[in-house]
Amino acid sequence: MSVRMTALIDPDAGPSSHRLAWLASGADGAPVGSAFLRLFTRPGQDHLAELELHVHPAERRRHTGSLLLEAAVAAARDDGRRSLITQAQADSPGEMFLANRGFRRVLTLTFTRLPLADADIDALTGIIEQPHPGYRLASWDGTVPDELAETFVLSRRAMDDMPMGSTDFGTVVWDLERVREAAAVVEKRGDLLHTVVARRETDGAIAGFTELVVPGDGRGDAQHYGTGVLPEHRGHGLGLWMKAASIRQARERYPELGGLLTDTADNNPYMRRINDSLGYAPTHTTYEYQLDL
Repeated sequence: MSVRMTALIDPDAGPSSHRLAWLASGADGAPVGSAFLRLFTRPGQDHLAELELHVHPAERRRHTGSLLLEAAVAAARDDGRRSLITQAQADSPGEMFLANRGFRRVLTLTFTRLPLADADIDALTGIIEQPHPGYRLASWDGTVPDELAETFVLSRRAMDDMPMGSTDFGTVVWDLERVREAAAVVEKRGDLLHTVVARRETDGAIAGFTELVVPGDGRGDAQHYGTGVLPEHRGHGLGLWMKAASIRQARERYPELGGLLTDTADNNPYMRRINDSLGYAPTHTTYEYQLDL
């Protein structure tokens, strides 16, 4: 079967990245696959490209995936990128496809889910009410309030040493523009962003944060985004404290919400212990793959 490749114009662009896109179609013009290449543009990650590639199951083993990959790799190299990353679920056709084309596995991610109806409110309340001398909890919806913007931006440094295996991920440099951009993307989708933070009692500085994105209709599953504690504030149980507060808040505010989703690197035992203790159960495993360009 002959496959026609069409480069598309993708409007999904922002201050931090832009995307290139390709559509693969058969002789009859029906779509059989697609590829999206995200090119990160901010300092710290402007060496990196991220690939999302899909081929219809009925069209696999007909070189469609190879043609899409060739187009994306060529575009990444032309743009001066050093590394290309992508993901494949464990035991999926994507694993063999990537391994046979020079990609190496650099990170293992375990995806977990907490059915919200199973959340133990009494246990969560016990965690939340446990004293944490020198700290207090706070929260907000949507974009960070102006009076907390500066300290929230500084708290994003908590993610700088996030375990990433041997991924050439670089450094995400956060400023107020990027913080507001991230919140705006969630709002534009029609979803709801909720943030819980731990603040230092002495000056109100944010020591750590956890974010949860809830579907706009309050149904289905919500997705945990970043959870981090600044290095100088670790060892006080703030991560568990904040996440317990976020779960209880979701349970109380969204009675029709089904569950909470998260993913954790296998080389991040601290966050894995938190999720295990709160009742999150594994759903599947995904591998991060990287191609050095």
